[in-house]
Amino acid sequence: MDWFQALVLALIQGLTEFLPISSSAHLILPSQILGWPDQGLAFDVAVHLGTLLAVMVYYRRDLVAMVGGAGVAVQQRQMNDDLKLGLLVVLATIPAVAFGFLGDDFIEQELRSALVIAITTLVFGALLWASDAFGKRAFSLARLGIAGAIFIGLAQALALIPGTSRSGITITAALALGYRREDAARFSFLLSIPVILGAGLLKTKDLIEQQIAVDWAMMALGVVVSAVTAYLTIVFFIRLLERIGMLPFVIYRLILGVALLFWLA
Repeated sequence: MDWFQALVLALIQGLTEFLPISSSAHLILPSQILGWPDQGLAFDVAVHLGTLLAVMVYYRRDLVAMVGGAGVAVQQRQMNDDLKLGLLVVLATIPAVAFGFLGDDFIEQELRSALVIAITTLVFGALLWASDAFGKRAFSLARLGIAGAIFIGLAQALALIPGTSRSGITITAALALGYRREDAARFSFLLSIPVILGAGLLKTKDLIEQQIAVDWAMMALGVVVSAVTAYLTIVFFIRLLERIGMLPFVIYRLILGVALLFWLA
């Protein structure tokens, strides 16, 4: 992988990680269509670290509040809204962790293809449109309970399939339950933190065990470019969400899915 390819892939990771269009699909497609080499484990760790930093900085107040809520709950010996939100994030993360351990090898070997990406891009794009068009969009996160968190968590587990989009499927699930767009996106992005952190730690462990040579300058590029791009993407996505809704992303997914099917034909 050369520097231009590294720059493009870091930009793609930052742009697509938090938009409902699937970052994994967009990172796989350059090798499938353009014949680019695999980005490699070290660079994968770098761009995931970048997007993790971006979402943690953006939602730093929520993270501080959840940690503080745990301290207050211990002192007062009762639940509070901040601790409740933190616990629901943890609960909704469990299905993805379980499915990841059980199905990771199968997904890596059998589902990382342009055909799978085309199908999931179309199917889950249609579901995103339906949930946005017909969902009530009336509830705040204060209403979210255990059942809703588990439902969103089970939806997130499907994002292990390339082309699904982790943010897309969790926002779809939250909208289907009747939550407002901004609240659906907020819970989705908070939910990304333990998932990205866990994936990054596993990849780092593999990197150490395999004793792969690391190009530190290229890794630094990956971290910085993906972090800045991801942060700006979150900022503009949240600001424009109520105004533009999900339709532009649905249209993009449909165009991409159809284009891939024509390319494969």
